[in-house]
Amino acid sequence: MHAFANPARFLRLARPLTGWLGWSGALLTAAALAGGLLLSPSDYLQGESVRIMYVHVPAAWLGMAGWAALAAAGLMQIVWRHPLAGVAGRAVAMPGAVFTAICLATGSIWGRPTWGTWWEWDGRMTSMLVLLFLYIGYVALAEAEREKGGEGRLAAIFALVGAVNLPVIHYSVLWWRSLHQGQSIGLAGSSISGSLLWPLFLSALGFTLLFAAIVLMRMRAALARQKVEARMRRMAA
Repeated sequence: MHAFANPARFLRLARPLTGWLGWSGALLTAAALAGGLLLSPSDYLQGESVRIMYVHVPAAWLGMAGWAALAAAGLMQIVWRHPLAGVAGRAVAMPGAVFTAICLATGSIWGRPTWGTWWEWDGRMTSMLVLLFLYIGYVALAEAEREKGGEGRLAAIFALVGAVNLPVIHYSVLWWRSLHQGQSIGLAGSSISGSLLWPLFLSALGFTLLFAAIVLMRMRAALARQKVEARMRRMAA
């Protein structure tokens, strides 16, 4: 990982990769949503409302994956003192928070016709709401440290501690029985019909590529801001 510790070397890779990831993700997401809305059949129990999963499931995945990336960046910052780890963490936090909010919103919309209620304080939904609050807390803490000229170590520790919530989210449907359906896709296979499954995988891949492109753009913007701030300090000295 230290091979990309040099910002100039990182930027040489990130500039072309941002475009490739962004356009590939946009095309895959458009194809997945078109397939999910127009080609895949409705569910025999949930009807047309099942199509919300082509946004809801990828958003849930990226909300959790985003915090896992935050924890990995925090570990690299604390243990290996990787110079770009703090930049990467701050770049991931806001997109992760947005996708977590999308997951909660679409889940609520999906739950109204399926369960007859907008919200239920069950393990899965409550732990995802906690994840959103963790993201908000990380963003506030990281920005406060940045303004004070800190290295972001407190935010890195916060990210590692907050990762405890990830297994709670994943196993909540097994630990506590509630309205939320159990795990539909696992190592042993899937309980979802193949005609509904292929747009879901395509959508997850497309949104993941878009997420990666957004993170790279945010990292490039943060590095550019650091460069401008350093130049302004030299001019003021």
